[in-house]
Amino acid sequence: MTRTDLSLGDLTARDHAFYGLVWAGATLSARVDQALTRAHELPLSWFEVMLWLHGQDEPVAASDLGAKTLLSRSQVSRVVDALHARGLVERAPAPSDARSVRIALTAAGRKAFAAADATRRAALADVFDGRLDDADIRALETVWAKLKQPPADRGAR
Repeated sequence: MTRTDLSLGDLTARDHAFYGLVWAGATLSARVDQALTRAHELPLSWFEVMLWLHGQDEPVAASDLGAKTLLSRSQVSRVVDALHARGLVERAPAPSDARSVRIALTAAGRKAFAAADATRRAALADVFDGRLDDADIRALETVWAKLKQPPADRGAR
């Protein structure tokens, strides 16, 4: 059976750029997820929560994790439950509100994160790091910074 080379047809440069970002995100995420799951039984969603926790000096509220990750609030809760069951995170009551829980990586969680992050870097070495030079990375950083900004008020033109 002959394979047909599919085309997206005529796209504007902006459409092409958008679909390129979607493709890159999906492709790189799948590659990292597969590597983390195979090496550490740690899905990418778990790694993402650990990434945010790793960067904190103090325990954080689950709602803060939900606001930063690409996960829904219920997904964050399930991931934290799974990480807690594996001894990678700990929960503590918030000092100002005993009904609220704050989350932090345990020592085992920090060690697991470091190992998983090394796996992530290895999984991306040839398809990301090996293909992009420092100027490319700076350009991507500029693009991400622009895309992360809140939308401008359309009424203030």
